[in-house]
Amino acid sequence: MSQPDLPPTPDTSTSYAGPILFRRDDSEETTDRSLLAWVDPRDPGRRVDRTVRDSWRVLRIQSEFVAGFDAMSDVAEAVTVFGSARIKPDTDAYRLSVRLGQALGEAGYAVITGGGPGAMEAANRGAFDAGAQSIGLNIELPFEQHINPWVDVGMNFRYFFVRKTMFVKYAQAFVCLPGGFGTLDELFEALTLVQTKKVERFPIVLVGRDYWAGLIDWMRDRLLAEGMISAGDIDLLHVVDTPEEAVEIVKSSCPTCGKDGDGGPAR
Repeated sequence: MSQPDLPPTPDTSTSYAGPILFRRDDSEETTDRSLLAWVDPRDPGRRVDRTVRDSWRVLRIQSEFVAGFDAMSDVAEAVTVFGSARIKPDTDAYRLSVRLGQALGEAGYAVITGGGPGAMEAANRGAFDAGAQSIGLNIELPFEQHINPWVDVGMNFRYFFVRKTMFVKYAQAFVCLPGGFGTLDELFEALTLVQTKKVERFPIVLVGRDYWAGLIDWMRDRLLAEGMISAGDIDLLHVVDTPEEAVEIVKSSCPTCGKDGDGGPAR
């Protein structure tokens, strides 16, 4: 499949509030920050204003769910890939992410990422190169993160919790590449959902044994040793080094996915 011409470097003077584009907007206020801001209930004017705004905000949240469900309605088997936005092209980490996206695409899976740069861009690029559906679910941030050019289906979300629902609802597995706080947040949210049986058990794969070894050791030496988790909880994580190993784990979790129209387990 031929690669598209890359678009110009994104204009850093633009920003998004959900699907709405603003130019020359220097405000760091985001919709999530506005939603979560504390308002003194002893101030009658501000309390009334908050009540009115929050009531209307429910409709905006509802509309974002509806838009997300509509955009993702044709997604069959898919894998959500998490990883750092900070890795650069022409690095081993970027090339590893491209290989992962390509291997998942060649195995018949759509690839869902956060839609931004770094590992997300690389995984989308690999899926695109493999001719697979490449999906990016971007988020409104104070420092603007534009959707990368390798996305076939993209959305800009205002609310983290709506975006996270889309990550989980349409995935047969999670694969985590090396990353920072955002990647850890998504990893532990997935772990919690599986551990508490809020979703069907599905694989959570960590790529890079050296990178993740310290975290796994800490879970075993502290969380498990002090009774904070059960022995089986650590087994929810699969640690590998190569994209091929990750794909084999994903495939083994749902051997019939992609065959005879079976879309995998419903959650």
